[in-house]
Amino acid sequence: MKFPRNARIFRGQLDAAPIASVFFLLVIFVMLGTMVYTPGVRVPIELPESPDASAPNALPGTDRPTISIALDAEGQFYLENQRVSENALTNRLQQLAEKSPQPLTLVVLADKHVSEEMLVHLAQLSRGAGIQELLLATLPRAFSSNPPKPPSP
Repeated sequence: MKFPRNARIFRGQLDAAPIASVFFLLVIFVMLGTMVYTPGVRVPIELPESPDASAPNALPGTDRPTISIALDAEGQFYLENQRVSENALTNRLQQLAEKSPQPLTLVVLADKHVSEEMLVHLAQLSRGAGIQELLLATLPRAFSSNPPKPPSP
């Protein structure tokens, strides 16, 4: 069976106006997409680098259950992705410590511009709530200044 073929090769001029209008619509959608409100607030926290990742016990860890608290440069506390006041933080830490069957470890994600005074204050709050172990989160160094030495025979 033969089908009639009436498809012909386009030999006319291509009009640029429809292509330009589609391009401008795409640009408008991209620009409006960046202005859409995203719920939540992004808190920029720059973790400090660890001193030397090749040293033994340089990057400690724990096998206990952990609670993460973020501390920004202005001294605001963040627990479970929510900004909390000092009193609410203490109450919540006490609740979590009482519920946990094992001792908890507090992992502090502190900005590198946070003062030692704030870190000590947070440690005192956590000890008052019943959490005895505290670890500071750090970024590992990208490259070690001293390459590891091979073991001697």
